[in-house]
Amino acid sequence: MKQQNVREVTVSDRTLAVCAAGREAPLTFRERTRIAEILSGAGVDAIELPAMTRPREETVVNRTIALAAGEVAVKIPVTCEEGVVAAYESIRDAIHPVLQVVMPTSTLGMEYRLHKKAHAARDYAVSLCRAAREIAPAVEFVAEDASRAEPAFLSELMQDVIAVGVTSFVLCDDAGNWLPEEAAATVRALVTPACSLLIRPAMSLGLASAVAAAALTAGAAGVVTGMGGASYPAAAFSDLLTARGETLGLSSRLVATAIHRETEEIDRTAGGVGGKRQDPIAARIALGADATVGEVSDACNALGYELSDEDIAQVVREVQRVAEKKESIDARELEAIVATAAMQVPSTYHLVSYLVSTGNVISPMAEVTLKTGERTQSGVSMGDGPIDAAFRALEQIIGHHYELDDFEIQSVTEGRGAVGSALVKLRHDGRLYAGQGISTDIIGASVRAYLNALNKIIYEDGRE
Repeated sequence: MKQQNVREVTVSDRTLAVCAAGREAPLTFRERTRIAEILSGAGVDAIELPAMTRPREETVVNRTIALAAGEVAVKIPVTCEEGVVAAYESIRDAIHPVLQVVMPTSTLGMEYRLHKKAHAARDYAVSLCRAAREIAPAVEFVAEDASRAEPAFLSELMQDVIAVGVTSFVLCDDAGNWLPEEAAATVRALVTPACSLLIRPAMSLGLASAVAAAALTAGAAGVVTGMGGASYPAAAFSDLLTARGETLGLSSRLVATAIHRETEEIDRTAGGVGGKRQDPIAARIALGADATVGEVSDACNALGYELSDEDIAQVVREVQRVAEKKESIDARELEAIVATAAMQVPSTYHLVSYLVSTGNVISPMAEVTLKTGERTQSGVSMGDGPIDAAFRALEQIIGHHYELDDFEIQSVTEGRGAVGSALVKLRHDGRLYAGQGISTDIIGASVRAYLNALNKIIYEDGRE
């Protein structure tokens, strides 16, 4: 029977998060921003971004998406308190920024992924939600594996996180075995006017639409969709509402006539979730040591970056420096360079040179020379390894020791001429400052990353 009152439900889409997790090669800036644009045009209410693993690079694209999102909410997950500030800073320009606290809620998931018992996991969730709510206007708790969670624990957890300011709560069927009546019963037990309740069904048993319909009619406020894996496609949900929306008394902002076409475009743009196909524009990028300003600018524009003349000049210098040690710079390497060289704070210290000696019969020793203003200073130090020696030499010049909170190195590209990336996090006055550096020499990348973080500390201290 046709119902008189039709309720509009929200659609939160996690295609970008799924694409980031499912592909062998990361999406380019242009691909990510295009997918976000397509999702906004399709009528979704929220776009879910992947968790940040390369903060400097991802902050650039996240800010771009946040600025362009308009009334569409932009969500980003946090999994530890140290990542709360960086995650929020990357989306704070959105009209509706949302931090997501993501945690397994089944007994098995909590013990094997969090290494915590239920009470400790609940305390951890509350602490993380409180930290997120202190800086973000909206916080969403994502209860992973909720279909296998103990009902009493789920209820207590929801009440506790609502008490510290959580505004929405997502029930996830990661196991993919929820039956419609089970989902509806869970929603009825948890639904409250104090918090929006969303359902994230899975396609594993082919019951995602039935689960979504049952949960929504039981009082859930919205559904989470996405492309790839076991995600529930927005197109399938749109089909459900087209066929039975009136009967169920449900509607959404999804543009039914466009959602299938735009889903196909996302698939083409992303090269298939988990696929190996490369962006054809990115595939054509190859910059050598003799690359001109125009060539570098065109390549950056092709990837979606709009840089100032000053930033382009910085990127050109870095491209030429890195390319002197290898044949050419490809799209992935160029994105790393843009993230490292462009849109940075003014540099107080500049790297002039570094010399490191190490071996199995001598103690590692480093000499580093920096320039600040018209003054050039050098530091020499020994260390437990070549990078430790270089960091100690830097501290000798600066005259201050900063706590090294985290240090990561990874290869940006493969092969003998691979470009390495280093991430350094320094702690100062209780705050974390992340710096990134790239080079074909991992020691050089590490020194540049340390300086990048150091210059941020000095810049912030000067502003305060």
